[in-house]
Amino acid sequence: MANQPEAGESLYQASEKIHPREIGGRFQRLRVLAVIALLGLYYVMPWVQWDGRQAILFDLPSRQFYIFGMVFWPQEFYFLSALLIIAAISLFFFTALAGRLWCGYACPQTVWTEVFLWMERWTEGPATKRKKLDKGPWTREKVLRKTSKQALWILFALFTGFTFVAYFSPATELASRLASFSLGPWETFWTLFYGFATYGNAGYMREQVCKYMCPYARFQGAMFDPDTLIISYDEERGEPRGPRKRGIDHRAKGLGDCIDCKLCVQVCPTGIDIRDGLQYECIACAACVDACDSVMDKMGYPRGLVRYSSERGMEGKRTKVLRPRIFLYGTLLTILAAVFVTALAMRSPVGLDVLPERNPMFRESGFGDIENIYTLKVINKDSEPRTFEVEVSGLTGAELSLRPETVSVRPGGVQDIIATVTVNMEHLEDRTSDVYFTITRTDDESVSTTTRTRFHGPAR
Repeated sequence: MANQPEAGESLYQASEKIHPREIGGRFQRLRVLAVIALLGLYYVMPWVQWDGRQAILFDLPSRQFYIFGMVFWPQEFYFLSALLIIAAISLFFFTALAGRLWCGYACPQTVWTEVFLWMERWTEGPATKRKKLDKGPWTREKVLRKTSKQALWILFALFTGFTFVAYFSPATELASRLASFSLGPWETFWTLFYGFATYGNAGYMREQVCKYMCPYARFQGAMFDPDTLIISYDEERGEPRGPRKRGIDHRAKGLGDCIDCKLCVQVCPTGIDIRDGLQYECIACAACVDACDSVMDKMGYPRGLVRYSSERGMEGKRTKVLRPRIFLYGTLLTILAAVFVTALAMRSPVGLDVLPERNPMFRESGFGDIENIYTLKVINKDSEPRTFEVEVSGLTGAELSLRPETVSVRPGGVQDIIATVTVNMEHLEDRTSDVYFTITRTDDESVSTTTRTRFHGPAR
């Protein structure tokens, strides 16, 4: 067969390293601002203090998650679940509305890759010089440039891994242990692991992650429609493409506005040609838009040969912003966000778990009284120590005794209380009955919570 490979010929083409050319422009300035803002938050937040402790800290050993003035517990995992659902719906909404804005401006892979590219440009020079350096022999200059780049990459990656661990172990204590070379085994492992992942993904696997590893690139097409905002090449205006001198009447020569300079390909971080149409490798970073606009300015042509538009807009039709899927995603997002904020605002700063003793389930006294013993876990979700009162209800004549009698809980702490409920047998109508425990903060009666459990007695 004609298309069969010859003997010894590989069926696979080796991936060539992409050296994206640096370009300025309004969209690239937005991307730089996004990188600075997002990485600034990531690296600074572990060092921000709030009420004498780290503002954001996920204390896994204590199972306490601090976010500014709030303390969350594993029992409140539904908040995280709701937040993830909101994030997913937001991704669908913004993708249907404006394409891959997330990929181009806020994705961690994009953000860290941009920083690693900056360091590569600082040490090895612009794209043309980097290509020449890679192909050239190992000279003293090449060794120095490559070594300095690797040093910057490794230091930055390790700092990234250290910062990641600082969200789970107090940053100041972590830094102190690092300075004395006394990091724990798990802290060391995760610092190195996350640092290595950053180094590999942003340093070497850049476009490979976007092309082959990221699932979003594969299913994004299902969320696009003819009105979705995408980066498009105006083929009707640009074709036929071809080089020409500045100032000539290119229309008279039968040429379109595209001068086939290939600058849009040279600046693309994934190495695609946007003139071939929308491709799943496109991350909507708009580098090609800024590159083409700069060429159009030099040639004296109108901007927008490559631009943000929609399939319908490129056909000369009006783009519909409000359409069924946008309305559906927007409505769901609004409802979920409102419910989440409301639930967060109504979140009680106190929690109560009741664990009945199972062996024995009840004890019978000589006076016809039945006793049930419970372990009350009182959770103080506040940032201040609190004292609570405990009451029992639901059973006539129920008496409550506590050990210890004073329920005082430290900030973000849990206090175990042994509660004994005694009820005379004549007040029990069935073998099991509902009983309610209520805890109330002594300095604020509006802060309370109630938990229902079962009271067990003998068969009647």
